[in-house]
Amino acid sequence: MASHELTEADQGEYHYTVGPYPDPVLHIESGDTVTVETHDAFEGAIETEDDAPSEVLGDYLNPQNGPIYVEGATPGDALAVTIEDIVPRGDQPRGTTCMIAEFGGLTGTDRTALLNDPLPEVVKKLDVTTDGVRWDDERVIPYEPFVGTISTAPELNSVDALTPDDHGGNMDLPDVCPGNTVYLPVNTEGAYLYLGDCHANQGDGELCGVAIEHPTETTITVDVVEDWDLSWPRVESDEFVMSVGSARPMEDAARIAYRDLVDWLVEDYGFETWDAYLFLTQVGSVRLGNMVDPNYTIGASVSKEYL
Repeated sequence: MASHELTEADQGEYHYTVGPYPDPVLHIESGDTVTVETHDAFEGAIETEDDAPSEVLGDYLNPQNGPIYVEGATPGDALAVTIEDIVPRGDQPRGTTCMIAEFGGLTGTDRTALLNDPLPEVVKKLDVTTDGVRWDDERVIPYEPFVGTISTAPELNSVDALTPDDHGGNMDLPDVCPGNTVYLPVNTEGAYLYLGDCHANQGDGELCGVAIEHPTETTITVDVVEDWDLSWPRVESDEFVMSVGSARPMEDAARIAYRDLVDWLVEDYGFETWDAYLFLTQVGSVRLGNMVDPNYTIGASVSKEYL
């Protein structure tokens, strides 16, 4: 089991779609560990609070590192990606949150078309350390980092890096964090693993569409789970198991997640289908990943104390 580094220089151009067609930037074996230098969601284009996103951003958001080719991963397997550590990258690390025209949960968008004028563009730059994120002179937000976007390649399609779906993608689930493992379906030889969009913190829903975006050094360990044919991503911690669904409307994302969690309880934990359905009705929990992207993401979980 080897350790690798995927630096910004090694990466070269970042990817704004996720698919099986780019050449891999790194080949690894099952069980290997990789430290990845991720960029923020804007690839550093928003440098100051005076920068208007509409003026400095390009056509694409959410740069992805990868693809990483995992030897031995074949369709019908799963990748188990354990998030080992996430730390801010840079001599004076800064985080960025902002409001972008026609983007966010409380404004009209191209998919929720309204006649109101867009909300104003506002940029907030924040000092980020592992001790916390300084919001202002009185408030410090805990540094609770996670990987906002992580995915394997679909079998044929290239998917916008902003779109979460059954391959993973821009789920923006705070539970994809150090100490936890995300399970992703393998749809193509080598899996083609992508990741990026790490957040220093984020509330449920990523309400304005932009969390505290920051460049990181993110360390992951990647294992191939043979013959585990997943329909949707899953997450596991010491405390819970979680199934993830992404769709519109939001209730369909919740239905996908809960149905997959019922299947998981039946497959691995000795439940009968209708008993699992009844049981999760009493003790299941729901986590809202994002409510702003082309699809919304819901994580449905159950505590391991019941399993």
